Amino acid sequence: MVDEAERAMTDALSVVSDVVENNKIVAGGGAVEIEVGKELRKYATKIGGREQLAIEAFAEAIEVIPKTLAENGGLDAIDALVELRSAHEKEDGKNKGINVFTGKVQDSIASGVIEPINVKEQAIKSASESACMILRIDDVITSKAPKGGPGGPGRNAWRS
Repeated sequence: MVDEAERAMTDALSVVSDVVENNKIVAGGGAVEIEVGKELRKYATKIGGREQLAIEAFAEAIEVIPKTLAENGGLDAIDALVELRSAHEKEDGKNKGINVFTGKVQDSIASGVIEPINVKEQAIKSASESACMILRIDDVITSKAPKGGPGGPGRNAWRS
């Protein structure tokens, strides 16, 4: 229990340090993720082809964060995402996030639900790098097997 308290305190102090070093914040409550997803979908329509599908998949993956936030708050995740997306389509919607206590969409900045931009940037970078690494590993695994099957030429010669 003491170790967990120490870890939590270290994490909290790191976040405070990030804010002091780079005093930029963003809206919390899933607002950033919904806005990024919206803008990615808008951009994807200009690209087309396979790239468009990849961009749309990335947008959907980013929206897992507000979906999980809603689920952990005991809310219906689909309803929360629909409400958030709808709020972000409005002109003043870019800071709208989910309030897990009320289940309503609110202006996160005005409500004091904020996050340091450094933390958000690092989370998105880490998630993207992890996904790329998994895709690279998947490419290696699914690459074409050498001639003669998985063991190479002559491996199964005794069977013929």
